[in-house]
Amino acid sequence: MLRIAVLVSGGGTNLQAVIDSIEAGRIKEAELACIISSNPEAFAIKRGIKHGIKTIVIDKKQYPAMSMRTKAIIAALQEQRTDLVVLAGYMSVLESELVHAYKGRIINIHPSLIPKFCGKGFYGQHVHKAVLAAGEKVSGATVHFVDEGVDTGPIIMQKQVPVLEGDTPEQLAERVLKVEHEILTDAINKVIGSFNNNKAE
Repeated sequence: MLRIAVLVSGGGTNLQAVIDSIEAGRIKEAELACIISSNPEAFAIKRGIKHGIKTIVIDKKQYPAMSMRTKAIIAALQEQRTDLVVLAGYMSVLESELVHAYKGRIINIHPSLIPKFCGKGFYGQHVHKAVLAAGEKVSGATVHFVDEGVDTGPIIMQKQVPVLEGDTPEQLAERVLKVEHEILTDAINKVIGSFNNNKAE
C-alpha cells in the first residue's frame, strides 16, 4: 500500500478530492499517511481531522527559517513512511534538500496549462486574471513532478477548459478547479502504476 502525504496551505478542495477518491476506490493501492499544513488556520486541517487522517502543522512561527521548516517536513514525511508527496495548494516553494530527498516522488497541481502562466507569482487568482488579460481561449490545469525550479518539472497530465466570453477570474477558477480534481486523481493513479512497475522490474 503506497503511503501519500498531502501538503496544503488553504481550503483543501484538492485534498478533499484525493480523500474522496481513495475512499471511493478510484485511487487504489494507496492510503493517506498524513496532511502537512503550512498554515495552522487552514480549513484543510479540519477536512483531515474529519476523516481521521493525521494532521501536522509546520509553519513560520514554529520554524522561522526555511531550512528549519524543510528539515521538519522531511522528518515528518520519514516518520510517516511516505512514498509519494502531493502538493495541493501548498503556498511555499520547496527547498532543494526536500526535492532531492523525494526525487521523482513529489507532484504538484497547477491551475494553468504549463508552460503558460506558471512560475513565480503565478498562483491562485493571479493565474486566472493573467489568462483573461491575455485573451486566451482555453485554460486548464496541469499535474507535474516537482524539481528545483518553480512549475518546471516534467508534466504528468493536463486537461483544458474553455475560457468563455465575459468570464470573471472567479468563474474561470471554478471551471479549472473541477478539472484539477479530476486530473489529480488520474495523475496519482498514473504515478502509482509507474511505482509498481518499477518495483516489479
